[in-house]
Amino acid sequence: MGNWTLEVFKMGMYMTFPVAMFHIFNQPGYFEEWVTKKKRELYPPDSLGHHDALKEAIREHREKQDEKMMKALEEIERKQKL
Repeated sequence: MGNWTLEVFKMGMYMTFPVAMFHIFNQPGYFEEWVTKKKRELYPPDSLGHHDALKEAIREHREKQDEKMMKALEEIERKQKL
């Protein structure tokens, strides 16, 4: 067994090492690039072309629905006239 100085050194290492590792590896500079790259992979920014294509598809769908509704109303009016 060692003397008291060895025990003090070991206790200092047990307490200092985890705190030092936590401090070193939790610096924002280490993770900033990684986090921004991962965010862009998971949540890509909306492209304008994609947004325009989506609006166009919605508009076409609404026009088709309106045409169906108008045909149904015309059919109802025609049946009521008879």
